[in-house]
Amino acid sequence: MCSVTAPGILHADLDCFYAAVEQRDDPRLRGKPVIVGEGVVLTATYEARVHGVRTSMPVSRARSLCPSAIVVPSRMSAYTEASRAVFAIFRETTPLVEGLSVDEAFLDVNGLRRLVGEPVEIARELRRRVRDEVGLPISVGVARTKFLAKVASAVSKPDGLLVVEPDGELAFLHPLDVRRLWGVGPVTAGKLEERGLRTVGDVADVPEAALVAMLGPAAGRHLHALARNVDPRSVAPGTRRSSIGAQRALGLAGGRRPRSRAELDATLLALVERVTERLRGGRRVGRTVTLRLRHADLSRETRSRTLPVATDRTDLVLVAARDLLDARWPHLREAGCSLIGVTVSDLAPADAVQLTLDLDGHDRRTLDHTLDAVRDRFGGAAVTRASLLGQGRGAQVPILPDPVPDR
Repeated sequence: MCSVTAPGILHADLDCFYAAVEQRDDPRLRGKPVIVGEGVVLTATYEARVHGVRTSMPVSRARSLCPSAIVVPSRMSAYTEASRAVFAIFRETTPLVEGLSVDEAFLDVNGLRRLVGEPVEIARELRRRVRDEVGLPISVGVARTKFLAKVASAVSKPDGLLVVEPDGELAFLHPLDVRRLWGVGPVTAGKLEERGLRTVGDVADVPEAALVAMLGPAAGRHLHALARNVDPRSVAPGTRRSSIGAQRALGLAGGRRPRSRAELDATLLALVERVTERLRGGRRVGRTVTLRLRHADLSRETRSRTLPVATDRTDLVLVAARDLLDARWPHLREAGCSLIGVTVSDLAPADAVQLTLDLDGHDRRTLDHTLDAVRDRFGGAAVTRASLLGQGRGAQVPILPDPVPDR
């Protein structure tokens, strides 16, 4: 357990972030069911969620569930600006900020009691500033551990504040559904529920060895610790991203009709170009290429390949991603594909020496380098491939910038 005797870690999470920005900027949308997305739901307000609308759902399906919903296109530049304003408030509150995404972060305020006040007072002031200065609702959980603070913020939604006192930690945690445990998705939840483990308390009562036998060493030990609120991790400010990725939900066009190989390849190409553009923009290179797939039945799979050297080149990442897709194509032809994603990880600074790999011929490398250079100078929409004409680049989901290193 954490040695701190009082809760001092905050988890701050903006509510329905994209939709909240739309409601802030257009008062006519306030209090109404709003869906943000074009083709696929990026987010929805609670008024839409009560009708069963969920993220990554086709907009057509969302409309059928909630006919009164107002569907608005995404405005990523507005979301990026709002995120930066909120994170500025976070960093004015404490230097110990660990961003998780554009709309959530951990803050360590343990050292501010004498200067500012108790963590609950700091959390109230944080929420007030985000509401008054940025115009957005935000939920905050306060606890002794990062895990419990994150759970508390989720339970406090929408637009709430929840403090978990040390003497009530397990009484708060154990009655919750097992899906509240960090890392428990539908598959793991199903395995636990098959064995009658439906609450966090049920998992806490199972010996670690039994959980390891059930879920494997990593997941078993992880859940055994979290179910007892054992989480020694500290808030880690200044940590650079370990991966950069992009994904596109394809919906279920044509019912369960499998996507053609050409359709998937065009989507894959657009995603790889977006990822490598971000790598070069952040002056990063990476070695491991991961392909993420979601089937028509919503089951998921991932496949990875590690390159001989780190790179930010579109052609090299694309070769690896295409090989991974080719290997799964026989299965995808039957199972269908409703989402495809590409991630590059094992990142390093771009000033590391990059070797030239002879993978695809001189002419293709020259073309890809030219396209990369033009996009880096004039923007991603400046030039496109003929195979991608008419497809668009999809929603450019904002990502947290890497922290500026000390000089």
